[in-house]
Amino acid sequence: MQPNLPNILTLLRIAIIPVFIGVFYWPSVWANLICTTLFGLAALTDWLDGYLARRWGQTSAFGAFLDPVADKLIVAAALVLLVQAIPTPLMAVAATVIIGREITISALREWMAQLGSHSKVAVSMLGKIKTTAQMSALLLLLYRDPIFGIPVLEIGLVLLAVAAALTLWSMVNYLLLAWPELKSRKALDAP
Repeated sequence: MQPNLPNILTLLRIAIIPVFIGVFYWPSVWANLICTTLFGLAALTDWLDGYLARRWGQTSAFGAFLDPVADKLIVAAALVLLVQAIPTPLMAVAATVIIGREITISALREWMAQLGSHSKVAVSMLGKIKTTAQMSALLLLLYRDPIFGIPVLEIGLVLLAVAAALTLWSMVNYLLLAWPELKSRKALDAP
C-alpha cells in the first residue's frame, strides 16, 4: 500500500476512536463539545477522503476496504456510548437496528461480491440519505445540551428514530435487490 492523503485521513478516523471515547468520559464541561467536534471531524474526513481519492486518482483497494470499516467503527462507538449516556428504549432499539443493519449489509455485500453481483448491492441514494440523518442525529445526541433554548437532545432523538426507520428501509431494499441471488441455485453452489 502506497501511503496517500485519502488513506491517511481514513486511518486517522480510526485512530481518533480511542480519543473520542476518552473525551466522552472526561469529567469536564467541555467534554460534550470536544466529543461532538471530534465526531464531526471524523464525518468530514469521511466525505473528504473519498472526494480526494477520486479527484486525485488515488483510489485503492486498501482505501475501498478501509473507508467503510472506519465509518462503521466510529458510528458503532458513538452508538454504544450514547446507549449508556441516554439509557432509553428508543436509544437501545435504534443502536441495535443501525449496528445490526451494518453487519447484515456488510455480510450481504461480501457474499454478493463472491457471486460477482456486488453492483446489485452498491451504495444507493437511500443509503446516503440514511447516513446524513444518522450522522446529524449522532452529532446532536453527542452534544445533548440545549443551544439558545433549542432542545438539541430531543431533536437528536427524533432524527435518530428517522435514521433507524431509514436504516430498516434501506436494509429491506438491499435484501430485495439481492433476493434473486439469495434464492438461486447458483448461490447455493458458491464457496
